[in-house]
Parts: sequence; C-alpha cells; structure tokens
Amino acid sequence: MPIQVLISDPLSEDGIYPLQQATNIQIEVATGLNEDALLEKIKDFDALIVRSQTQVTRKVIEAAEKLKIIGRAGVGVDNIDLEAATEHGIIVVNAPDGNTNSAAEHTIAMLTALARKIPQAFNALKNGIWDRKTFIGVELKNKTLGIIGLGRIGAEVAARAKGQRMNVIAYDPFLTKEKAQKMGIDFGTVDDVIRAADFITVHTPLLKETKHLLNKEAFAAMKDGVQIINCARGGIIDEEALYDAIVSGKVAGAALDVFETEPFLDHKLLTLPQVIATPHLGASTVEAQESVAIDVSNDIVAFFNGDPVRNPVNLPSVSKDVLSKIEPFFDLSEKLGVFLSRMTNEAVEEINIKYAGELANYDVRALTRNTVKGILKRNLGSHVNDVNAKFMADRFGVKVNEHKTTTAKGFLHLITVELLTATTTHRVAGTLLNGLGARIVKVDDYVVDIVPEGHLLYIEHKDQPGAIGKVGTLLAMENINIATMQVGRSAAGGDAIMMLTVDNVVQPEEIERLIALEDIFAVKAIDL
Repeated sequence: MPIQVLISDPLSEDGIYPLQQATNIQIEVATGLNEDALLEKIKDFDALIVRSQTQVTRKVIEAAEKLKIIGRAGVGVDNIDLEAATEHGIIVVNAPDGNTNSAAEHTIAMLTALARKIPQAFNALKNGIWDRKTFIGVELKNKTLGIIGLGRIGAEVAARAKGQRMNVIAYDPFLTKEKAQKMGIDFGTVDDVIRAADFITVHTPLLKETKHLLNKEAFAAMKDGVQIINCARGGIIDEEALYDAIVSGKVAGAALDVFETEPFLDHKLLTLPQVIATPHLGASTVEAQESVAIDVSNDIVAFFNGDPVRNPVNLPSVSKDVLSKIEPFFDLSEKLGVFLSRMTNEAVEEINIKYAGELANYDVRALTRNTVKGILKRNLGSHVNDVNAKFMADRFGVKVNEHKTTTAKGFLHLITVELLTATTTHRVAGTLLNGLGARIVKVDDYVVDIVPEGHLLYIEHKDQPGAIGKVGTLLAMENINIATMQVGRSAAGGDAIMMLTVDNVVQPEEIERLIALEDIFAVKAIDL
C-alpha cells in the first residue's frame, strides 16, 4: 500500500517533484481546510506537509492515527504543536536553509528602502507630488548595523552589509570574539549592539527570552535617530513601544515584514510616515518557495526510505561526518537497551549510558535515544521511538544520564548501559569488533562474548559441577537446541551465569522448569 502524503498548503509544483518521483508515495493536495475538515481527513495519512497557514494543533495530531512525519516548508514551526508531535512519536522537519538567501536579501532591501525613504517617495510620486526635499535619506556607508541573532540569515545580512561598507556589530549566544574577528565584524552583548548601532536588525527565533527583546527600555538606550528592521519574527519588537519611540523622535524609522498578529492591517504603526512595511514577504520568492518545498519533500522521501532526515526539529540533527561514525552502533545501542529491559521487572528509575573510546569524540545523542527506546519499548511497545524516547522517559520520571570517556579498557569503542531500579542495578556493555560485528562483552560483573541477536537465555546459578549439564538436559527434553554457550563466574563455587543462544523462543512454562532446577537462581528469556 503506498504511503499517503497530504499537502494542506499551497506549494511549488517543482518543489514536490521528489515526492512525485517516489514510487512508494501517493500525494493528495487539499488546501484551505478548516479544522473540522482537517481532523476528518488527516486520519488516513502517513505524512503532512504545511506552510504557515495550516494550524497543526494537538487535536489534529491526536486525530492523525497513521501520521509519522510533519514537514514545514519554511523555517518557523509556530503553527505546529511540537510537544504533541514529540509525545506521539511524530518527527517534525523544516527547511531552515531554503529561504536564507531570500530573507537576507529582503532584509537588505528593507534596510536600503528605509535609509533612502524609497516607498514614501514613490507613494508621493504616484499621487502627483514631485518632492525632492522631504525624502532626503542617509547613506549606509560608514554607518553601524547592529545585528541581534547571527544564525544563517543574520550572517548573510552581515556579509551583505559589509559589501555596503557598513560597520557591523553583532550579538548571538553562540558567537565568540574569535568567530566575529574571522567574519570581520565586532562582537558585543545585546546592550552593546543597541547602544552602538545606527540601524538595528533582529534575526532571532521568537522565544520566551526574545519576546519583546526590543522594548521601551531598549529603545531608551539606543542612539537618537536609530532605525529598526524586523524581517524575522513578529513579537521580538514590542510594537506599542516602537510606536511611542517613533512618535517621540527617538527612532527615526522602522521597516517591518513581520508582526505580532497577522494579517497586520489596522495597527497605528501603519499610520506613521516613518514606517514602511511588507506583508511577511521575507521568503516570498520563486526560488525560496521552490527550495523549501524541495528540502521538505526530500526529507519525507528519505524518512520513508529509512534514511536519516536532514532537518529534524524535534530530533537533534547529526552531520553526515558524525553520522558515518555512529551509524554502525545504532543496532547495538538499541539491543543493549532491550537486553537490560529484560533483566528486571521493577520500575526503571535511572539509565546511565557511558561511551568510551573513539565514540566519546562524537555527538552520540542519537545513540542515547536509541538505547532509551530499547529499554522503554518492553512496556510501551511501538509507541516509543527515536523521536519521543527521551520525552517518554521524562514523562515516567526516568532519569537519563550520558557520560563520555576516551578510556575504553582494551576496546576501540565501548558502550556501557546501566539500569537502576529501587533495589537493583544491572549493566551491559557492547562493542563492534573489526570483521566480527557486534558483541556483548560484559553483563553485570561477568565478562562474556555474545552476539546480540536471536533467542538468548540468561541464567544465574551456583558454580557447581553438573549445573550446565542439568540445563542442557532439560532443554533437550523440551526440544530446544543450544546454538552457543558462554559462562562466567565471580569465583570458584560462587555465583555464576550462563548465556545461551537457542534456536527457539523459550516459553514461560519452560522457564519455570529451568528455575526449579537445583542451584538455579534466575532465568531470563531475551529475544534480540
């Protein structure tokens, strides 16, 4: 049965070409749906692609019985309930690079139009007024542009402003003085930027920390005659405070492409001659619309082909270089989690995952999620996946800790997973051996060498002559063939374990008969 993809907002025809070419995907375009119509229709679809119009609410997500991935053809995901998507194991992808150039160009266009009062002059000319004195502007050369937020778009704006021979000072939480120096710009705090700049442009996401970042207090700290540009997100600027700052003469002008409430038609800011505005056009170019649709379409195709997606929103992305290093460990990490989940019937309170050796040099969060998924899916089944594993652990109060060390005790790389309950602690360690594949090399304090696949029996017993023979005899009577066996012990005559690989699933009644044998303490059937 083909994968069903619903496109609920208008997209470029060329942009969905990757979906059209995929033989396993069937597309339906249904735009302009109200919530009731979307709630009814979404039940039959595996994937949903939206722009900014469709509101993907919790109700929509809960009604989506088959939905596995949501694609946002653009950057912002304000119209998607990420928490609900993550909770339901639905991955959300966007297209953060597709409109970078368009947004940066629009910012520079707004900056130039603001400085030279181009829209106001054109409007006067259309109304039959030839006025060269009123619309005298200022040059950008040698002026200081303050940039708050130096991500992809902010960095592009900085490069273009330098081409206009502007001085640039920027703030970003990930910007260092060294990075700023390499870019040929000045580094500062938010306060440094707003005090130094002749023009200020914002390029941050809208977060709790950035809402009304430019407010009454910020405007008061700026230079007299400063000019403001916002082509990022409505809400970063306090619109009431901006209005007052313009009326008072503190701010000479503002160029706005985004607003707290859209459509933005009746606000008093639009009555001011110092304000120029566009209706959220930052990404509205033919090239950007096609590019963001292509990026999302490619991620949808990759997802259903079992390949990594490039731009996950609720799943940390991994670079191709890092992915190539950690990808061989995905299967092992999950199986270590599955193995441990069968070692106890008590509630899991804490999971500790330690990466040793070369793995310690990489971003291993994807492996951590995979391990947690392996542990939780015993009780949660297919509801837990790579997207929501950490979320589900948090929901059930399970602490997840990640540790790294470059010391791997004789191994090139080693993953050790520890599971803590109220009364017990169990751990298992695994690695990849060159030419031999995955191996479990330690269970609790016992050194072993086990291929993590098939039907395993973990047996705790007393180290006594005949213990192994009793187990073998009983399994033979049950017609269960032993493929491999590993044994380990703490000391002669003390506690010991057997790890058996068998050809058949061991049934609960057979486990009970094994436990009834003399000197056998515990038996766990583990299917990998």
